[in-house]
Amino acid sequence: MTVALRPELPTLMVEEQVRSALLEDLGRAGDITTLATIGPEMAATAEMRAREGGVIAGLELARTAFRLIDPSIRFEALVEEGERVAAGTAIARISGRARSLLSAERVALNFLMHLSGIASYTAKFADEIAHTAAKVCCTRKTIPGLRALEKYAVRLGGGSNHRYGLDDAVLIKDNHIAVSGGVAGAIRAARAYCGHLVKVEIEVDGLAQMREALTAGPDVILLDNMGPGLLREAVLVNAAHWGLGAADYPGDPRRTRLEASGNVKIETIRAIAEAGVDYISTSKITMAAPTLDIGLDISI
Repeated sequence: MTVALRPELPTLMVEEQVRSALLEDLGRAGDITTLATIGPEMAATAEMRAREGGVIAGLELARTAFRLIDPSIRFEALVEEGERVAAGTAIARISGRARSLLSAERVALNFLMHLSGIASYTAKFADEIAHTAAKVCCTRKTIPGLRALEKYAVRLGGGSNHRYGLDDAVLIKDNHIAVSGGVAGAIRAARAYCGHLVKVEIEVDGLAQMREALTAGPDVILLDNMGPGLLREAVLVNAAHWGLGAADYPGDPRRTRLEASGNVKIETIRAIAEAGVDYISTSKITMAAPTLDIGLDISI
Protein backbone atom coordinates (compact mmCIF):
# COMPACT_ATOMS: atom_id res chain seq x y z
CA MET A 1 0.00 0.00 0.00
CA THR A 2 1.37 3.40 -1.03
CA VAL A 3 1.13 6.09 1.64
CA ALA A 4 0.60 9.62 0.28
CA LEU A 5 3.11 12.20 1.43
CA ARG A 6 1.77 15.18 3.34
CA PRO A 7 1.09 18.14 1.04
CA GLU A 8 3.28 21.21 1.31
CA LEU A 9 2.97 24.78 0.06
CA PRO A 10 5.93 26.45 -1.70
CA THR A 11 7.62 29.08 0.49
CA LEU A 12 7.24 31.78 -2.17
CA MET A 13 3.49 31.17 -2.38
CA VAL A 14 3.12 31.36 1.40
CA GLU A 15 5.13 34.57 1.64
CA GLU A 16 3.17 36.25 -1.16
CA GLN A 17 -0.18 35.45 0.45
CA VAL A 18 0.88 36.46 3.95
CA ARG A 19 2.68 39.62 2.86
CA SER A 20 -0.42 40.78 0.98
CA ALA A 21 -2.62 40.12 4.02
CA LEU A 22 -0.28 41.98 6.35
CA LEU A 23 -0.10 45.00 4.05
CA GLU A 24 -3.89 45.05 3.86
CA ASP A 25 -4.15 44.99 7.65
CA LEU A 26 -1.37 47.50 8.40
CA GLY A 27 -2.80 50.01 5.93
CA ARG A 28 -1.13 53.42 5.63
CA ALA A 29 0.05 54.01 9.20
CA GLY A 30 0.68 50.59 10.73
CA ASP A 31 -0.87 49.21 13.91
CA ILE A 32 -1.63 52.54 15.58
CA THR A 33 -3.36 50.92 18.58
CA THR A 34 -0.28 48.88 19.48
CA LEU A 35 2.15 51.67 18.69
CA ALA A 36 0.21 54.01 20.95
CA THR A 37 -0.11 51.67 23.93
CA ILE A 38 2.86 49.27 23.96
CA GLY A 39 6.44 50.36 24.48
CA PRO A 40 9.11 49.16 22.02
CA GLU A 41 11.09 47.43 24.77
CA MET A 42 8.24 45.25 26.05
CA ALA A 43 8.41 41.49 25.45
CA ALA A 44 5.68 38.87 25.64
CA THR A 45 4.90 35.22 25.12
CA ALA A 46 1.72 34.02 23.44
CA GLU A 47 0.07 30.65 23.06
CA MET A 48 -2.30 29.59 20.31
CA ARG A 49 -4.87 27.10 21.54
CA ALA A 50 -7.72 25.24 19.83
CA ARG A 51 -11.05 26.06 21.43
CA GLU A 52 -12.70 23.13 19.67
CA GLY A 53 -11.54 19.85 18.16
CA GLY A 54 -10.45 19.69 14.55
CA VAL A 55 -7.64 19.30 12.01
CA ILE A 56 -4.87 21.92 12.08
CA ALA A 57 -3.85 23.52 8.78
CA GLY A 58 -1.91 26.70 8.10
CA LEU A 59 0.86 26.63 10.69
CA GLU A 60 3.45 27.80 8.18
CA LEU A 61 1.31 30.77 7.18
CA ALA A 62 0.94 31.73 10.83
CA ARG A 63 4.69 31.36 11.36
CA THR A 64 5.36 33.52 8.29
CA ALA A 65 3.03 36.27 9.50
CA PHE A 66 5.08 36.69 12.68
CA ARG A 67 8.40 36.36 10.83
CA LEU A 68 7.56 39.00 8.23
CA ILE A 69 6.54 41.45 10.94
CA ASP A 70 9.62 40.70 13.03
CA PRO A 71 12.33 38.15 12.10
CA SER A 72 13.42 37.93 15.74
CA ILE A 73 10.12 36.40 16.88
CA ARG A 74 10.34 32.77 17.98
CA PHE A 75 7.48 30.57 16.71
CA GLU A 76 7.31 27.02 18.10
CA ALA A 77 4.69 24.70 16.62
CA LEU A 78 3.41 22.29 19.28
CA VAL A 79 1.45 20.04 16.90
CA GLU A 80 2.04 18.72 13.39
CA GLU A 81 0.40 20.20 10.31
CA GLY A 82 -2.64 18.07 9.51
CA GLU A 83 -2.88 16.72 13.06
CA ARG A 84 -6.28 16.14 14.64
CA VAL A 85 -6.48 17.91 17.99
CA ALA A 86 -8.96 18.03 20.82
CA ALA A 87 -10.48 21.17 22.30
CA GLY A 88 -7.99 22.89 24.57
CA THR A 89 -4.89 21.67 22.74
CA ALA A 90 -1.98 24.12 22.61
CA ILE A 91 -1.04 24.57 18.95
CA ALA A 92 1.90 26.98 19.02
CA ARG A 93 3.96 29.14 21.35
CA ILE A 94 5.24 32.53 20.17
CA SER A 95 7.64 34.83 21.98
CA GLY A 96 9.35 38.13 21.25
CA ARG A 97 8.55 41.82 21.06
CA ALA A 98 5.01 42.47 22.29
CA ARG A 99 4.37 45.01 19.53
CA SER A 100 5.26 42.46 16.87
CA LEU A 101 3.09 39.73 18.40
CA LEU A 102 0.06 41.98 18.52
CA SER A 103 0.50 43.34 14.99
CA ALA A 104 0.80 39.89 13.39
CA GLU A 105 -1.81 38.15 15.56
CA ARG A 106 -4.93 38.69 13.44
CA VAL A 107 -3.43 37.71 10.09
CA ALA A 108 -1.84 34.61 11.60
CA LEU A 109 -5.12 33.56 13.19
CA ASN A 110 -7.17 34.36 10.08
CA PHE A 111 -5.17 31.95 7.95
CA LEU A 112 -4.97 29.30 10.65
CA MET A 113 -8.67 29.39 11.53
CA HIS A 114 -9.85 29.44 7.91
CA LEU A 115 -7.65 26.63 6.66
CA SER A 116 -8.12 24.51 9.79
CA GLY A 117 -11.87 24.95 9.33
CA ILE A 118 -11.71 23.59 5.79
CA ALA A 119 -9.44 20.70 6.82
CA SER A 120 -11.73 19.86 9.74
CA TYR A 121 -14.93 19.96 7.67
CA THR A 122 -13.32 17.90 4.91
CA ALA A 123 -12.32 15.31 7.52
CA LYS A 124 -15.95 14.90 8.53
CA PHE A 125 -16.91 14.10 4.93
CA ALA A 126 -13.92 11.80 4.48
CA ASP A 127 -14.72 9.95 7.69
CA GLU A 128 -18.24 9.24 6.45
CA ILE A 129 -16.93 7.35 3.41
CA ALA A 130 -13.72 5.87 4.83
CA HIS A 131 -15.19 2.35 4.54
CA THR A 132 -15.51 2.76 0.74
CA ALA A 133 -13.03 3.35 -2.09
CA ALA A 134 -14.57 6.71 -2.98
CA LYS A 135 -12.72 9.98 -2.48
CA VAL A 136 -14.30 13.32 -1.59
CA CYS A 137 -13.03 16.14 -3.83
CA CYS A 138 -13.19 19.92 -3.72
CA THR A 139 -14.24 22.05 -6.71
CA ARG A 140 -13.32 25.42 -8.24
CA LYS A 141 -15.77 27.10 -5.85
CA THR A 142 -13.17 28.77 -3.67
CA ILE A 143 -12.55 32.28 -2.36
CA PRO A 144 -10.77 34.23 -5.13
CA GLY A 145 -7.06 34.41 -4.45
CA LEU A 146 -7.09 31.60 -1.89
CA ARG A 147 -7.68 28.56 -4.10
CA ALA A 148 -4.27 26.96 -3.69
CA LEU A 149 -4.42 27.39 0.09
CA GLU A 150 -7.95 26.01 0.36
CA LYS A 151 -7.17 23.01 -1.83
CA TYR A 152 -4.11 22.39 0.33
CA ALA A 153 -6.34 22.35 3.42
CA VAL A 154 -8.72 19.90 1.74
CA ARG A 155 -5.86 17.44 1.29
CA LEU A 156 -4.79 17.81 4.92
CA GLY A 157 -8.34 16.91 5.88
CA GLY A 158 -8.23 13.67 3.90
CA GLY A 159 -9.90 14.92 0.72
CA SER A 160 -8.66 15.05 -2.86
CA ASN A 161 -8.29 17.93 -5.28
CA HIS A 162 -10.30 18.36 -8.46
CA ARG A 163 -8.84 20.61 -11.15
CA TYR A 164 -7.16 23.81 -9.97
CA GLY A 165 -8.44 25.99 -12.80
CA LEU A 166 -9.67 26.10 -16.36
CA ASP A 167 -6.27 25.18 -17.75
CA ASP A 168 -5.26 21.88 -16.12
CA ALA A 169 -8.08 19.54 -17.18
CA VAL A 170 -11.08 19.43 -19.49
CA LEU A 171 -14.52 19.37 -17.86
CA ILE A 172 -17.27 19.44 -20.46
CA LYS A 173 -20.47 20.62 -18.77
CA ASP A 174 -24.08 20.87 -19.89
CA ASN A 175 -23.65 24.30 -21.48
CA HIS A 176 -20.62 23.13 -23.47
CA ILE A 177 -22.68 20.18 -24.74
CA ALA A 178 -25.60 22.44 -25.63
CA VAL A 179 -23.43 24.78 -27.69
CA SER A 180 -21.16 22.16 -29.27
CA GLY A 181 -24.04 19.95 -30.30
CA GLY A 182 -23.56 16.65 -28.52
CA VAL A 183 -21.85 14.53 -25.91
CA ALA A 184 -19.64 12.28 -28.03
CA GLY A 185 -18.69 15.09 -30.41
CA ALA A 186 -17.61 17.32 -27.55
CA ILE A 187 -15.37 14.59 -26.12
CA ARG A 188 -13.73 13.90 -29.48
CA ALA A 189 -13.18 17.61 -30.07
CA ALA A 190 -11.50 17.92 -26.67
CA ARG A 191 -9.25 14.93 -27.43
CA ALA A 192 -8.23 16.47 -30.75
CA TYR A 193 -7.46 19.85 -29.19
CA CYS A 194 -5.58 18.86 -26.03
CA GLY A 195 -2.33 17.07 -25.46
CA HIS A 196 -2.14 13.45 -24.37
CA LEU A 197 -1.45 14.41 -20.74
CA VAL A 198 -4.71 16.34 -20.32
CA LYS A 199 -7.57 14.41 -18.73
CA VAL A 200 -11.03 14.73 -20.28
CA GLU A 201 -14.16 14.60 -18.12
CA ILE A 202 -17.77 15.12 -19.19
CA GLU A 203 -20.88 15.87 -17.15
CA VAL A 204 -24.03 13.88 -17.93
CA ASP A 205 -27.53 14.14 -16.48
CA GLY A 206 -28.82 10.67 -17.28
CA LEU A 207 -27.94 7.15 -18.37
CA ALA A 208 -28.63 7.85 -22.05
CA GLN A 209 -26.01 10.60 -22.11
CA MET A 210 -23.68 8.36 -20.14
CA ARG A 211 -23.91 5.56 -22.69
CA GLU A 212 -23.17 8.03 -25.49
CA ALA A 213 -20.20 9.40 -23.56
CA LEU A 214 -18.73 5.93 -23.07
CA THR A 215 -18.53 5.44 -26.84
CA ALA A 216 -16.11 8.40 -27.07
CA GLY A 217 -13.81 7.30 -24.24
CA PRO A 218 -13.61 10.09 -21.66
CA ASP A 219 -11.33 9.58 -18.67
CA VAL A 220 -14.06 10.46 -16.19
CA ILE A 221 -17.83 10.80 -16.38
CA LEU A 222 -19.46 13.20 -13.93
CA LEU A 223 -22.91 12.00 -12.89
CA ASP A 224 -24.80 15.18 -12.09
CA ASN A 225 -27.52 15.25 -9.42
CA MET A 226 -28.24 11.53 -9.45
CA GLY A 227 -29.54 9.77 -6.37
CA PRO A 228 -27.93 6.61 -4.98
CA GLY A 229 -30.25 4.31 -6.93
CA LEU A 230 -29.42 5.90 -10.28
CA LEU A 231 -25.74 6.00 -9.37
CA ARG A 232 -25.78 2.24 -8.78
CA GLU A 233 -27.33 1.79 -12.23
CA ALA A 234 -24.60 3.98 -13.72
CA VAL A 235 -21.93 1.76 -12.15
CA LEU A 236 -23.58 -1.28 -13.75
CA VAL A 237 -23.71 0.47 -17.14
CA ASN A 238 -20.02 1.28 -16.86
CA ALA A 239 -19.16 -2.30 -15.89
CA ALA A 240 -21.21 -3.73 -18.76
CA HIS A 241 -19.57 -1.38 -21.29
CA TRP A 242 -16.14 -2.70 -20.29
CA GLY A 243 -17.29 -6.29 -19.88
CA LEU A 244 -16.40 -6.41 -16.21
CA GLY A 245 -17.88 -8.45 -13.42
CA ALA A 246 -18.37 -7.18 -9.89
CA ALA A 247 -15.07 -8.68 -8.68
CA ASP A 248 -12.98 -7.18 -11.50
CA TYR A 249 -14.67 -3.78 -11.77
CA PRO A 250 -13.09 -1.80 -8.88
CA GLY A 251 -9.45 -2.23 -9.85
CA ASP A 252 -9.61 -2.53 -13.62
CA PRO A 253 -7.35 0.18 -15.11
CA ARG A 254 -9.24 0.32 -18.43
CA ARG A 255 -12.63 1.37 -17.22
CA THR A 256 -13.98 4.90 -17.10
CA ARG A 257 -13.91 6.51 -13.66
CA LEU A 258 -17.19 7.84 -12.30
CA GLU A 259 -17.70 11.00 -10.28
CA ALA A 260 -20.88 11.98 -8.47
CA SER A 261 -21.74 15.63 -7.90
CA GLY A 262 -24.71 17.74 -6.91
CA ASN A 263 -26.61 17.88 -3.61
CA VAL A 264 -23.70 16.31 -1.75
CA LYS A 265 -24.03 16.93 1.98
CA ILE A 266 -22.66 15.32 5.11
CA GLU A 267 -26.03 13.56 5.43
CA THR A 268 -25.97 12.14 1.88
CA ILE A 269 -22.32 11.38 1.09
CA ARG A 270 -22.28 7.90 2.66
CA ALA A 271 -25.10 6.59 0.45
CA ILE A 272 -23.50 8.18 -2.61
CA ALA A 273 -20.16 6.52 -1.89
CA GLU A 274 -21.77 3.15 -1.24
CA ALA A 275 -23.31 3.28 -4.72
CA GLY A 276 -19.82 2.48 -6.08
CA VAL A 277 -18.60 5.76 -7.61
CA ASP A 278 -14.90 6.65 -7.55
CA TYR A 279 -15.09 10.36 -6.71
CA ILE A 280 -17.59 12.64 -5.02
CA SER A 281 -17.13 16.35 -5.65
CA THR A 282 -18.70 19.01 -3.50
CA SER A 283 -18.26 22.73 -2.94
CA LYS A 284 -19.44 22.31 0.65
CA ILE A 285 -15.97 21.45 1.98
CA THR A 286 -14.59 24.82 0.87
CA MET A 287 -17.57 27.17 0.63
CA ALA A 288 -19.57 25.98 3.65
CA ALA A 289 -16.78 25.08 6.06
CA PRO A 290 -16.98 26.99 9.35
CA THR A 291 -13.73 28.37 10.73
CA LEU A 292 -12.06 26.41 13.50
CA ASP A 293 -12.13 28.43 16.71
CA ILE A 294 -8.53 29.12 17.71
CA GLY A 295 -7.46 31.70 20.26
CA LEU A 296 -4.22 33.49 21.03
CA ASP A 297 -3.53 34.51 24.63
CA ILE A 298 -0.58 36.70 25.57
CA SER A 299 1.30 36.63 28.85
CA ILE A 300 4.04 39.08 29.80
